[in-house]
Amino acid sequence: MTAPAWQVDHLVVGARSLAEGVDWCEATLGITPGPGGQHPLMGTHNRVFGIGSPAFPRAYFEIIAIDPAAPAPARARWFDLDQPALQAALAAGPALIHWVARCDLLSTELAALQAAGIDRGEALAAERPTPRGLLRWRISVRADGARLADGALPTLIEWRDVHPADSLADSGVVLDGLVLGSLPDVVLAKLPPGVQASPDPQAAPIVAKLRTPRGRVSLSSLRHLP
Repeated sequence: MTAPAWQVDHLVVGARSLAEGVDWCEATLGITPGPGGQHPLMGTHNRVFGIGSPAFPRAYFEIIAIDPAAPAPARARWFDLDQPALQAALAAGPALIHWVARCDLLSTELAALQAAGIDRGEALAAERPTPRGLLRWRISVRADGARLADGALPTLIEWRDVHPADSLADSGVVLDGLVLGSLPDVVLAKLPPGVQASPDPQAAPIVAKLRTPRGRVSLSSLRHLP
């Protein structure tokens, strides 16, 4: 059987600040997220922890916020983090906003989406330092920083030599499944097992099903921000 073109790389929870993100994680999932780092290219920073399983190898969880200590980037930040509507929504508390899919040939995947009329953005080189060395990757980011399909259509990422999940300890949180809202057929064909499309047009753009120290938790993403 042909392997799917994309794999679940990580879930993205947006927060007004990392401190708020940590508090949310402890209250909602029952764990303290591990350290992350700074993203100089985008003026953001994060906290991360692993959620991988045999069904979702190398999957991890990212809590991300604008870094108040970093210079503002010369371009729009990824994941709509500069958009007033999303910032207003996150003022009410951290929330699942997006997911990122891992692929082997980012340029090829972006060209295929472009041919289908989907502008997922250009491939940017990014990196962040960690205690174990420099993480380097290429990632699809639109000039306007938009997520697309309320976040259900993933950002694509191609890792270089090292993947962050390889050095993450067992967090006690495991991804059991991912349910996505309405997506084009060209995208549905690339999704891996364990990722489903909801037939309900009113469904949340993303629903992540997790096993946690607080039991089973279902996170639903924000819908139809103005």
